[in-house]
Amino acid sequence: MNAKQKKILADLYWNPVKKNIKWTDVESLISGFQGRVIQGNGSRVRIILGEQSLNIHTPHPQKELKPYQIRAIRRLFLEQGIEI
Repeated sequence: MNAKQKKILADLYWNPVKKNIKWTDVESLISGFQGRVIQGNGSRVRIILGEQSLNIHTPHPQKELKPYQIRAIRRLFLEQGIEI
């Protein structure tokens, strides 16, 4: 995991939820943990991390994730034992 990915991971766990986390940065972080992002129909994506998966919509037209999406991704990371 590189320095930028470490910063994004810290941002995901920040409380209150930060509102400026870009989807592309989270995609990179997921790849850093050997996860996969599978594109579905339209803006739907499935994030697979270990044995868990999460279905969300990618943000559009903006690039930043919404707070509920950040909390869902944080929960997925916690379920996999990924902490700061």
